[in-house]
Amino acid sequence: MPGEPAPRPLRFGANYTPSRGWFHHWLDFDLDEVRADLDSISALGLDHVRVFPLWPVFQPNRTLIRPRAVEQLVALADAAAERGLDVNVDGLQGHLSSFDFLPAWTGTWHRRNLFTDPDVVAAQEEYLRTLAAALADRPNFLGMTVGNEVNQFSDGPHPDPDRITGEQAGRWLERMLAACGKGAPGRLHVHAEYDAAWYRDGHPFTPDQAARLGGATAVHSWVFNGTAQLHGRTGTATEHHAAYLVELSKAWAREAHRPVWLQEVGAPAPSIPPEHAAAFAEATVANALDCPDLWGVTWWCSHDVSRELADFPELEYGLGLLTNDRRVKPAGAAVARIAARWRGREHRPAVRSTALAVDVGGARAAPRRSVCAPGGAFFEAWASLTAQGVRPAVVLAELAEDPAHLSARGITQVLRVPEVIRTHAR
Repeated sequence: MPGEPAPRPLRFGANYTPSRGWFHHWLDFDLDEVRADLDSISALGLDHVRVFPLWPVFQPNRTLIRPRAVEQLVALADAAAERGLDVNVDGLQGHLSSFDFLPAWTGTWHRRNLFTDPDVVAAQEEYLRTLAAALADRPNFLGMTVGNEVNQFSDGPHPDPDRITGEQAGRWLERMLAACGKGAPGRLHVHAEYDAAWYRDGHPFTPDQAARLGGATAVHSWVFNGTAQLHGRTGTATEHHAAYLVELSKAWAREAHRPVWLQEVGAPAPSIPPEHAAAFAEATVANALDCPDLWGVTWWCSHDVSRELADFPELEYGLGLLTNDRRVKPAGAAVARIAARWRGREHRPAVRSTALAVDVGGARAAPRRSVCAPGGAFFEAWASLTAQGVRPAVVLAELAEDPAHLSARGITQVLRVPEVIRTHAR
């Protein structure tokens, strides 16, 4: 197809959850333990890790970014390089596995909006720039992710959100990405939201921002969001949820072949019982790999959370590819097989020539984006088509009759939700 990029190798990696002390390991950093963890990840045949500094540990005061913590992050990246692993760094942690990690200078007596307060935003910029600059000369440094699902701080159901408008969210993202680029020019800098950006009406972080800001679109796929509850663990919608988000994101992209990174995907119990995690991983990744322009897959997560640590939601303890004593689990073996199967091969899936048009009430603000959520009319129509073997792409309703847009994406047929519903009803 004219303008189609050269095929690139797929990337397979894991979100690195340290086996000793979880992300609290930054408080008692042990490079030998990190090396052992990275050995176990590398042994799966993976090629990259996404790592998570804890923001309050690295920047405990607004004007103090701890040099020793930054040195430890660089040491982790160098240890990864010794094992053939590239590194992406999430900056603003932020939120991890139900816990919030915010510096004391943003809360209580010093409460300031994370996204709009001038002093807070300037400090965040300097923090992200500093981390990126520290790694800018490392060949295995992929780039920064602004933060892990930071959008959850901007809206409900967070119990104490820093509310902002969509315009303010967009300006904040642009400033954070620019700071990453200033620290490490030319690297793959991205931002990543949980699926409220795609599914929640009125949420200030939008699909438009997700698919147009940064060097790639990052999507996080979790089927405990209602998908598995509605469709069961082996339902088409469940096993294709990651692929759905990949394709949904492309509807908003300006570039026909903008890369999409499946940056988080996991098998959460009890939606996916542990004995079925490997089968779910096989199906989910295979379906995602049927999406053109996929950059890669990064599984959540590398190692289980130790049962010695308290107060995690039950599902968080068993999401690893490896146990927290570094034994390979069935899901880990499944992902390792997939990575080995694709090593050295070009990723060139067939074009998705049939698209389903999505109408969210306007592309930029997407005021009716809940139609895209599990149970929504668009979500269910897409799943129905997929169950019939159609392989649907997604196109914005505004562009459904734009010949140049459709041609650039290889789309030759556009279906509408009502006709899919009518056909399915018959």
